[in-house]
Amino acid sequence: MKKTNIDRRLAAPRQNSKIPLYRTSFVEESGVRLFPKKSLGQHFLNDKGIAAKIVSSLKAEGISNVIEVGPGMGALTPFLLQEKRFDTRFVEIDANAAEYLKAQYPEISEKLVVADFLRYPLDDFWGHEPLAVIGNFPYNISSQIFFRILDYRSQVKEVVGMLQKEVAERIASPPGSKVYGITSVLLQAFYDIEYLFTVHEHVFTPPPKVKSGVIRLTRNNVEALPCNEAMFFRVVKTAFNQRRKMLGNSLKSLLPANHKPYPMLSKRPEQLDVNDFIELTLYMERE
Repeated sequence: MKKTNIDRRLAAPRQNSKIPLYRTSFVEESGVRLFPKKSLGQHFLNDKGIAAKIVSSLKAEGISNVIEVGPGMGALTPFLLQEKRFDTRFVEIDANAAEYLKAQYPEISEKLVVADFLRYPLDDFWGHEPLAVIGNFPYNISSQIFFRILDYRSQVKEVVGMLQKEVAERIASPPGSKVYGITSVLLQAFYDIEYLFTVHEHVFTPPPKVKSGVIRLTRNNVEALPCNEAMFFRVVKTAFNQRRKMLGNSLKSLLPANHKPYPMLSKRPEQLDVNDFIELTLYMERE
């Protein structure tokens, strides 16, 4: 029988394949050959108990629309499908993984999109209805995923994500912490954040070199900040790009040469909470 294009794509990658692969972790299921790809940061969760715990962490109160980011081999997928209150859609960038998922879970074929979550319009599924996001986020793009969620903060009411433990701790960290940074402030401005639990390396194929952390973001009541939000984002990013400096020095490029004295400018960025950054932005708008 003549091979189709999809048959050729699903064939085992050649030795000279340009896609970096974890070759010691070859997986073959449902006739689909699948290698976890380094370039996509793929580490497939293989512990059903942890998968169930992650899905059960999604409260989704008053929300039925759910997007799973990067389902991979479907560790979370069956538990999401068991939740009949959810209308779950799946966004997977890896065409091979998508074919595996369709073979394992034929019922998701019409709900799975082969696309890059960082570029896919989230309002394409349900218009502007509220939604929740869940996933085992690739380490190499986890921060970008959260910036994408910020772009859709009026729609995304809850997020449950597993990511590198260090990044998860940073997002959830309070002011004064050494790891408190840009994502901490920007996400905490619009979400209540909880660090839920730690996941060890041995439950992944292939095992990563670091532990993972699961966090939950729940949209707060802030519809809009009482300052220019674009300026707020710029102030936060500029401040933490030179986090060892006093704010008067790190923000010099955003301040007029003859600006009025302001006590907050003698502090370092990790000393400021969200409200402080709002006040600082308002001050800079007045100058």
